[in-house]
Amino acid sequence: MTLDFRDFDKDSSDDSSSDLGEDSDINDDMSLSESGGEDEEDAGNNINQEENLDNCDDEDEVVKAIKAEKTKPRDHPPSIKCEDFIVDISFHPNKNIIGLANIVGDVLLYEYNNDETKLINTLELHTKACRDIEFDDEGLIMFTTAKDKAIMATDVETGKLKQCFENAHEEPIYKLISLDSNKIVTGDDCGTVKLWDMRKQNPIFSLKIGEDYISDMITNEAQKYLVCAGGDGMLTSIDLKGSKIYTSSEQYESELTCMGLFRSESKLLVGSSVGKFYLFNWKEFGLHSDEYVGQKHSIQCMIPITQNIVVSSGEDGILRAAHMFPQRQLGIVGQHSLPVEALDISHDGQYIASCSHDNDVKFWNIAYFESIDTMIDVNHKQNKKKDMINNLPSSNIKNASDFFSGLA
Repeated sequence: MTLDFRDFDKDSSDDSSSDLGEDSDINDDMSLSESGGEDEEDAGNNINQEENLDNCDDEDEVVKAIKAEKTKPRDHPPSIKCEDFIVDISFHPNKNIIGLANIVGDVLLYEYNNDETKLINTLELHTKACRDIEFDDEGLIMFTTAKDKAIMATDVETGKLKQCFENAHEEPIYKLISLDSNKIVTGDDCGTVKLWDMRKQNPIFSLKIGEDYISDMITNEAQKYLVCAGGDGMLTSIDLKGSKIYTSSEQYESELTCMGLFRSESKLLVGSSVGKFYLFNWKEFGLHSDEYVGQKHSIQCMIPITQNIVVSSGEDGILRAAHMFPQRQLGIVGQHSLPVEALDISHDGQYIASCSHDNDVKFWNIAYFESIDTMIDVNHKQNKKKDMINNLPSSNIKNASDFFSGLA
């Protein structure tokens, strides 16, 4: 069952994670990047893993790369621990700044480096849970939306409000994406999508595309089509130029929760609440071309790392990496003790950040993916016995086979 935070407001912030179950396989695991080192037991496990790898015949280049990276220190910013539940996170597009949107309607801006994370501004923007935060491409404007139905545009440098649309939707707004410094798209709890020009008081268009919440929206560089994933299990694309629905997919068995673009924006990957990935060709949104089992729990969020590699996470708190072309599980990037709500990647591709129901934000150094990506042999058959040893460098989960425990 997917936990729904659309109903959260200030009154529920104190017990927002009281009913959440912890995954017994990862409760006691802390990441190497979090602790800064290993204890004796972890060191012993790593030695055993290295010996097992050495005993494997025909060791491939990906395994060698992972082994080599494990011997290097993982440089990354320290974690951020917050007082309130973090609903969404967003990296600045060209500065070492990350924005955190919380359940009481505030946005916290942090500067980060390998030594510290420093709070530089707290913006009290919304009266209810701030559900989405996005920067424009230049990083000058920060857009936010919330359960209070308001849309706000804030100057990042000064923290001053530039534009505000109160009651922008009849229902609480669930998702927002930025098209440029002036245009944004919003989707609400009841399937309505609106395109806005921040210089005008009224939306350019408003379309009712479903009856359930808009979980995610995505477009490519051309910005001709906007693809919307919904809680009703439908994938709907909108012709932004023509202000009309382009296609609607078949209805899937579960909620469609998140999306990412790959292969020079020619492939669209969609995650679901039953742990499946669906792969679509761009512009062919009616029916998926392939599907994969990603995990046994709900996939709540994903982030493309390279043209071929995705990191996803969700209810079990584990960040998993997979190569999609060909489909191959790579290992565990990192972990939280409670479900992960959002992921994002830094402007330089050095880190991903994840926020969980523990009210924390963790950083993971993922620069090594660039070298691993180029080593995947499309003709090489995956050896799961080997790959069960291949926890990625940013993680120290003791039993790497946990990664594959729910994969059919």
